[in-house]
Amino acid sequence: MTDGTAGAAEIKRRGIMFVLSSPSGAGKTTISRRLLDADPGIAMSVSCTTRPMRPGEVEGRDYRFVDEAEFRRLRDAGAFLEHARVFGHSYATPRAPVERALAVGRDVLFDIDWQGTQQLKDAAREDVVSVFILPPSWDELERRLKTRAQDSDEVVARRMAKATDEISHWAEYDYIVVNRDIEASTAEVRAILGAERLKRPRQTWLSTFVQRLLAERR
Repeated sequence: MTDGTAGAAEIKRRGIMFVLSSPSGAGKTTISRRLLDADPGIAMSVSCTTRPMRPGEVEGRDYRFVDEAEFRRLRDAGAFLEHARVFGHSYATPRAPVERALAVGRDVLFDIDWQGTQQLKDAAREDVVSVFILPPSWDELERRLKTRAQDSDEVVARRMAKATDEISHWAEYDYIVVNRDIEASTAEVRAILGAERLKRPRQTWLSTFVQRLLAERR
């Protein structure tokens, strides 16, 4: 970010923990990918997980894959910002890379559930911006899950049942986007991120800049 002046190189802001949550099938993953493709200023948080690696996934890019013993060791050492148990496997956000990114003004995108979001807020509320993606209807949510052809009917039924609990936490989020159209929803999420970047407390350079600006009048 620059202000168009010779002092632009000095300008910094604190990064944002930008959280997207939704029930499976509501469009969160597609919106996340489009946001990452369009905005070089934000990077995906790489979670640790104990679930098996799926075909096409890459260690360190999609997840850091660990066993349960290593996961517990890292958790007990305070290495995670948040952690949760989902569908029989453990997931967590490593603390160190996120804190390094925020300190140099990089935004970090999180694909986590409401429990992880609450843990992030407990750890660093001022750094967290949370967005919940809602489906336009139950029928559409079920249709999307079945259309993906990734899960069995049993898994789809489990995800639909879990969606009830997930959606019940919608009011705990800063912003709500109803995903009727993926292009419009992605634009709305990008607008939220852009506005949050401009909030005064995050622009740590402003105090010095304004002092310099006022000194030019003297």
